[in-house]
Amino acid sequence: MSRSSEPSTLSWTAPEAAHPARDASRRMIDTVMRDAKDEWLDLFSADAVLEDPVGRSHFDPEGGGHRGRDALFGFWDRAIDLAERFDFDIRDSFACGSECVNVGTITTSLPGGAKMDVEAVFCIGVDDTGQITSYRVFWESDRAMATLRQSE
Repeated sequence: MSRSSEPSTLSWTAPEAAHPARDASRRMIDTVMRDAKDEWLDLFSADAVLEDPVGRSHFDPEGGGHRGRDALFGFWDRAIDLAERFDFDIRDSFACGSECVNVGTITTSLPGGAKMDVEAVFCIGVDDTGQITSYRVFWESDRAMATLRQSE
């Protein structure tokens, strides 16, 4: 899918103090905003697990997460690449140990002019080199679908 001519945006009103996991989460957002699939994949360790959302979903019917590089590429194609644009609003961030939790909303612009808001908690873990080892996103499909609307 090609991205919209309008670039994706990031509003970060959360704490910004440097932390390896927080820095990795910001790099991940940046790669999604720029539609940089290969750069996005390079942020993850070879055995990383991505759960977005956590548990069974239309992206992950078994609920075990997307494990390894091939599965992550597949997730990009099934989830990220479907959108024309993403607008990130990160309102809070808590960094502890090798992990960070961000709280915010992603507004996804879909083909045909539809938009949907995903209110979520984004949990990211990194290894000693700063590569992402786990990415878990808590959001509810029904709540997100309730926000589905046509763009103004």
